[in-house]
Amino acid sequence: MNGMQLQRAFAARIRQPAQQPLLAGISAARMAVYEELFFNNIEGFISGGFPLLRRLFDDARWQRLVRGFIAGHSAATPYFLQIGEEFIAWLQQGYVAEAGDPPFLLELAHYEWVELALDVSEDEPPDSGWSPLAWPLAYHWPVQLIGVDYQPTEAPDTPTCLLVWRDVQDKVRFMQLAPFAYQLAVRLHAGEAPFEVLDNLATLHGLHADAGYFNHAQALLDDWQRQGIWFGEAL
Repeated sequence: MNGMQLQRAFAARIRQPAQQPLLAGISAARMAVYEELFFNNIEGFISGGFPLLRRLFDDARWQRLVRGFIAGHSAATPYFLQIGEEFIAWLQQGYVAEAGDPPFLLELAHYEWVELALDVSEDEPPDSGWSPLAWPLAYHWPVQLIGVDYQPTEAPDTPTCLLVWRDVQDKVRFMQLAPFAYQLAVRLHAGEAPFEVLDNLATLHGLHADAGYFNHAQALLDDWQRQGIWFGEAL
């Protein structure tokens, strides 16, 4: 076995110690040290990044979940700060549910990940327009309400629309949006001009695009500007 083959065999063993053979010349006790260190390192990052999700599982199921991620996901990045993003990718593509797993698992995990992602983002507030640090999000589940004492089993009929942003003091904040405000946020985030978006939304919602309508819209934009979400001129 050459050096590359040895590295691959070693990596396969620490990822799946119960399924992969022990390497020749390495005792089980010595290998167990590496296996435990590797697992605890990854588990620590996931538990730290998804603290609420962790509390919803008992220890045995949580360990199986993390081991499933380690064994079944080929990460695209070596950076520890991006382990959470890799975990989300695995939940979308490789995760196999067990009886009793919450149906909102993926969305709750994404909601928890967003806070860290914005906290470490290297983007900066713009001189004008929508901040790249403000993300409009829509979920089937009321993720902002879920906790140990509230775990819904059926998604509501209407989606949960949220805005998560990092303000100018670098604090990550959350707010719930009405559907109209969410649609406006999505389109401003995409770079569309506010007046044209508001005119189009008025048509879509059967509203009169009169002075009162634009005054209310301006009040919303002014509030977003005060909170470091939107940086724009008056309509």
